[in-house]
Formats: sequence, C-alpha cells, structure tokens
Amino acid sequence: MPFTLHTHKLAAPTLAQSNKHTICARAAEQLFVTVAPYINMEEGDLIELFWDGCYVSSQQLTRANIGQPISLRVPESFIQNGTARLYYRVMHIGSSPALSVQLKVLVKLDCPGGEAIGEENQGLAPLMIPDPIQRYGVNPSQIKRGVPVTIEPYRNMASEDEITLLWGDVRLDLPKLRQVDVNKPVSVFVPPEIIQEAGEDPKLEVTYCVIDRVGNNSRWAPARTLKVGANKRYINTAPREVLFAAEPRPNWRN
Repeated sequence: MPFTLHTHKLAAPTLAQSNKHTICARAAEQLFVTVAPYINMEEGDLIELFWDGCYVSSQQLTRANIGQPISLRVPESFIQNGTARLYYRVMHIGSSPALSVQLKVLVKLDCPGGEAIGEENQGLAPLMIPDPIQRYGVNPSQIKRGVPVTIEPYRNMASEDEITLLWGDVRLDLPKLRQVDVNKPVSVFVPPEIIQEAGEDPKLEVTYCVIDRVGNNSRWAPARTLKVGANKRYINTAPREVLFAAEPRPNWRN
C-alpha cells in the first residue's frame, strides 16, 4: 500500500500561536510550526518544512515522536511582510515523498506608530483636544455634553486597526478602521456616560493605543492630562457638623 495517495494529501501545518493565520512582529521572533501526527508515522521518517517553496528546517523522527505533534522553528530571517505559504514534505522509507496541504498566512511586522520603547510609544501623537477644554478643563456643563477629541494619523496606519481610548480608567473601544480612514485624522466623541463613570479628577489622564489586524500592539500614546469637574473653590456646600468619637450631639432644648 502506498504511503499516501495524491488525492489525499497530508494535513496542512499549523502555527503554534493562538492566531493560526496571521503573524505579528512578536510572534516572528519565536515562530514554531506544528505538524500533526499522520497515518503510517514511523521511526526514521524525515519531515521537511518549506516557506514559500524554500527549505526551512527538518526533523527525523525517533520512536518517541510517533503519534506526537512535531514542532519546527522558522528562522526570523525567512519572515517578511506579505502573504506566505507553508507546507511540509514527509520522506518515508520505501515510499515516494508526500506533500502536505499548504497553509496561507498573513505577515505584518510593522507596528502601529512604529516600534515602542517601554510602555509608551512616542510615534503616536497625544490626543488632540479642543484648546479651551485643554486649558480650562471639563466643567459640569461639558460633562453633560461630552468631549470631542481627535487622533492624528500615525505611522503604519492600516485598515482593520482597532483603537482603544482610555479616559482615566475607563476604556472606549472604537470601530475598526476602514480603508477610507487610513492616513486621516480619527474623530472621537467621548460620551457623557464615559466621563461620568471615570468621575471627577483634577489630573485625569487620557490616552489611546492601537492593535492591528495581526495583533501588533502599539502600546500607549503619550497621555494628555485634563481637569475634569467643577473647581472646588466655586462649589458652595454647607459645612458638615463633625462629631468626635463618643461625643454626644448637643441638646439645643436646654
């Protein structure tokens, strides 16, 4: 019986990472491809991995490998932006070489905003906020109306980028960018409920980050600091009576 028939190719290889059809910059640093166990797997079989038709690596099976997935590493030098096709070949003693089905993957190594250093990405501009709000803060009237902000175009901007705005500790996830949005400012309206949930803060930080379609994370843009809420010196509140422990309330009838 032949090792495999041409009409029944071996299963396609898979990526060891969670995203099975895309490769980001971080994944490319340590990229492993998995070959699933196949019928008639035997000691001495040679598995050869190919990337766009170029030989990448190989492994000869031992008795301990039988029935187990085989992991092969792809050197980072092979991984370039664009679409790539991966497949493997099995050399089985006494049979013709057998090829697997191809796996098509999208490679994107360019992070939004460029490479970040630490937790902040200087390649992303701080949010653009109307000058009066930036200067005087968000007063109670503005809280009820909401706040308009703008994200400037950034390096490696692409369709399907997902932008998350952080208003204090509250996240606002924006719709994915469309192709018509690329290289244009992104207008965002921060609704009253987001501002109210974050609460009043004399030094509230506002920033954003971008995750592209393959999982590259820009990290956070440099933050803007805003005063949110009424100026305390203009708040007219009645003084509260402070009672110390075990101190009775005065009896005004005596």
